[in-house]
Amino acid sequence: MADMADRPVNELAYGDVKRVELAIALASEPKLLLMDEPTAGMAPKERTALMQLTADIARAHGIGVLFTEHDMDSVFGHADRILVLVRGEIIATGTPDEVRSNQRVKQVYLGEAGSQAALKARRQAAGVQ
Repeated sequence: MADMADRPVNELAYGDVKRVELAIALASEPKLLLMDEPTAGMAPKERTALMQLTADIARAHGIGVLFTEHDMDSVFGHADRILVLVRGEIIATGTPDEVRSNQRVKQVYLGEAGSQAALKARRQAAGVQ
């Protein structure tokens, strides 16, 4: 991004803005990086690149990362441990493989085909009765 250093942030592409935000968050040398939906609004390729960049920097500098995310590819592709909530209630914790195979998570988020429980939980999460 050095070639863009003189450009105002509002002229940068969205993916580059996200990288600037990451750089700002890292400037204070945190021990824990908190990220709220870091890939929201990004294209799949940009999401993967941002999450990989974050993981690489975190590993290199010994920084813990806690992120909330609705993009399951980002969650399962980059999290070491996952905590799953439904309306503020923890329904599962574990490694990506443990969470992916958890029956309740499958019903609520990963959507077993035709599952009434999945439909009801998605409606509740969206605030629709």
